[in-house]
Amino acid sequence: MTFFRPNINAMSGYVPGEQPLPGTQVIKLNTNENPYPPSPAALQVLRELEGELLRRYPDPMAGAFREAASQVLGVPADWILVGNGSDDLLTMIIRACSEPGQRVVYPMPTYVLYRTLTQIQGAEFVEVPYQENYTLPVESLIEAQGAVTFVASPNSPSGTVASVEQLEKLAAHLSGVLVIDEAYVDFAETNALEVVKKYDNVIILRTLSKGYSLAGLRLGFGVANPALLEGLIKVKDSYNVDAVACAVGAAAIADQDHKNTNANMIKVSRAQMADDLQKLGFHVLPSQANFLLAQFPEGNAEFLYKSLKERGILVRYFNQPQLMDKLRITVGTPEQNDALIKGLGEVLT
Repeated sequence: MTFFRPNINAMSGYVPGEQPLPGTQVIKLNTNENPYPPSPAALQVLRELEGELLRRYPDPMAGAFREAASQVLGVPADWILVGNGSDDLLTMIIRACSEPGQRVVYPMPTYVLYRTLTQIQGAEFVEVPYQENYTLPVESLIEAQGAVTFVASPNSPSGTVASVEQLEKLAAHLSGVLVIDEAYVDFAETNALEVVKKYDNVIILRTLSKGYSLAGLRLGFGVANPALLEGLIKVKDSYNVDAVACAVGAAAIADQDHKNTNANMIKVSRAQMADDLQKLGFHVLPSQANFLLAQFPEGNAEFLYKSLKERGILVRYFNQPQLMDKLRITVGTPEQNDALIKGLGEVLT
């Protein structure tokens, strides 16, 4: 006997990266968290929160955060929709824009939650292989003509970016919604904000989990023409962003100096880690995110993942096509990165 729809019975759920038990002493380089603390201004807001804020329902549109993000991005507040992490926005988009018989399209390998949400909705997912070195397959994505097309830029797990020209070509030739997932944009050299301003069918998604060191807060947002956001608002949960997240997030996004300082430190460490990995014989893709995709020289990346875990170092291994010989490694502090390289050296000798 089952209580679930056939598509739910048939699918596999999304599997997040491993989270060690509280108090466990590990070097955690597997889920792309920022190794540095959040903004002191955000932490001060958290310390000063009053109980009255928790007694009442929050602002359903997270207005305080909307206004703060508006000032930072230079777009009107009504072009911004806030969510319980950017994953919440992904859910809204799939709910509002796709149905059984319609296609949701994205290049692979990428963030596999796109597939999971599509399966939940009962829509058809179309996975277009990336070209060599993760070049975006623009023509194939256009040909697939999804009701929704996802492009993560920077992409996970590769760290590669799509050019503005490629994204504009997609936007101009797709009849459905183009979602540009910019979760890692704070570590990149370019962004797609101008594409949103030109095309009504485009939404970009961002998060405070990566650049702002607030993965535990669960706060993300989308930027799009208000006409597109109107449909998403209809399907969002009534109070999807809690009052604490709204207040702390507003202070965090306003503190651009803190975020940029931390992002710049990660960029420096990213370059050093890439150089160290290459000296050990790894092939490393150029990354504009806070992680690297490294190809294990002897092919069996699962062995290396397990060997590092035995040494108290967590990295991400994906048991799926195109990734079984690779590891995705989050950039940590210089001390954490040194421990990683030392552990790899021990395993490989």
